Amino acid sequence: MPEITHRLVDSTGGLRMHVAESGSGPLVLLLHGFPECWYSWRHQLVALAEAGFHAVAPDQRGYCRTGGPELVEEYSILHLVGDAVGLIDALGEEQAVVVGHDWGAPVAWHTAQLRPDLVRGVIGLSVPHRPRTWRPPLGLLRERLGDGFYMVYFQRPDAPEAELERDRPATFRRLLYAASGDAPGGAMVVPEGGGFLDLCPEPEKLPDWLTEEDIATFAAEFEPGGFTGPLNWYRNLDRNWQLTAAWHRAPVRPPALYIAGDRDPVVTGPGTREAIASMADSVPDLRDTVWLPGCGHWTQQERPGEVNEATVDFLRSL
Repeated sequence: MPEITHRLVDSTGGLRMHVAESGSGPLVLLLHGFPECWYSWRHQLVALAEAGFHAVAPDQRGYCRTGGPELVEEYSILHLVGDAVGLIDALGEEQAVVVGHDWGAPVAWHTAQLRPDLVRGVIGLSVPHRPRTWRPPLGLLRERLGDGFYMVYFQRPDAPEAELERDRPATFRRLLYAASGDAPGGAMVVPEGGGFLDLCPEPEKLPDWLTEEDIATFAAEFEPGGFTGPLNWYRNLDRNWQLTAAWHRAPVRPPALYIAGDRDPVVTGPGTREAIASMADSVPDLRDTVWLPGCGHWTQQERPGEVNEATVDFLRSL
């Protein structure tokens, strides 16, 4: 079985980035979401290596062993795409297939949109490509879902990270369960006077795909840097809208694949099904949309076998 190894890479994006990697061959860059790290790709790293690819999963900007800058504005989508572009170059490659889950999906979609010369193909998990809106997104979110919507709640200084950091194992246990296909589901609106974890019940037992060892690993990986860097991604939503004006409605041209669970709170949220149904309008070479029945938000962790199969089939088709 191929081994997963770790090292630090001096990315031309300006960060010394921690990466986990396995295998050799064409490069596949695996970009995690919130609040995750390289470990969320543990099932894909070896599977892709066995299929003949060089799989690389970084801790992205602000996360875990990579860390990041203090300034909020240095977590914009252009910085995040710059890190992905920098990694491709630092790893000695001219192109890569870029795969992203949750927040990693917008980074992957934008990397393919902004630098199609570097992207052989793009795979988005959970979060579809959404064309740039006509107005800044925070105002739209407040109008549609209120100040309690979790992305709006995350704009508050200090309080969200204090809540998430208070008991890291409990944070990961509750959050990973609550957004999974095994949980009852519910709205993503923080109750007045409450916190984000009020949306995340303590599970009576862990789902089959999640172990106490997994939870302990996530908690340990987040110990050095905490949650401020990851939350700063959300604090750039309006800034990202301003910075991407030059690419307004620009298509994502590389070959693409979209994978999602039908019980994912992102998918069942307002407007997402419509965005998925119309995605081919802005992603003209969308090869397939793969639905995973009963799967929640943590796509590649909940259904690793099916995600690996779909991913390898797509990679071999390029």
